[in-house]
Amino acid sequence: MSGSVSIKPDDKKEEKPAAAMLPPPPKPTASSMEMQSGKNKSRRKRNCKICVCFSILLFLLICIIIIILAFTLFKPKRPVTTMDSISVERLRASVNPLLLKVFLNLTLNVDLSLKNPNRVGFSYDSSSALLSYRGQLIGEAPLPASRIAPRKTHLLNLTLTLMADRLLSESELLSDVMAGVIPLNTFVKVSGKVSVLKIFKIKVQSSSSCDLIVSVSDRNVTSQNCKYSTKL
Repeated sequence: MSGSVSIKPDDKKEEKPAAAMLPPPPKPTASSMEMQSGKNKSRRKRNCKICVCFSILLFLLICIIIIILAFTLFKPKRPVTTMDSISVERLRASVNPLLLKVFLNLTLNVDLSLKNPNRVGFSYDSSSALLSYRGQLIGEAPLPASRIAPRKTHLLNLTLTLMADRLLSESELLSDVMAGVIPLNTFVKVSGKVSVLKIFKIKVQSSSSCDLIVSVSDRNVTSQNCKYSTKL
């Protein structure tokens, strides 16, 4: 038996294809970088414009709402000053026929009410209630500054005393006292501000003037005619 010799072919190694070499990414040029930067700036500017426009619209809307409320729901109304009653507290009158001189001592009580019809508070300055005789100021009482709450009324009691040294027209006074009646006038003016939403401050003014007749014999007010005035 003859020996057989098997010859194995040489193992051939599989040759792997060489990986394809990709070209390196292009480096950004100066022009492309400028274009990208320009796009970013344009985007930021557009966003800023949108924010500014939105803020302006919101501000205008708030202003419109405030104005509508100020002149509708919170529309300022005129305060009212009223002299509810005027009475004689003290009256002494005598005439010296030889000297044709009058001695007069007069004190009046005035009940005053200040009404605030507004939905907001009304602050008024200090003033005075005035007592006059035939155009001459003969007495006054202080009215201190204060604040009236919304839709509230202040009740005040004032005392007006005649100041004898201010009576200059004694001839007319002598005639009036002899006739038994003394014509007088009481006047009160209140000036202040109504603050609407703490933004708008509107000046308001209210006044009250009363002509009255005081009876010397009865020592009381026999006639009273009042006029009231208010304005913004």
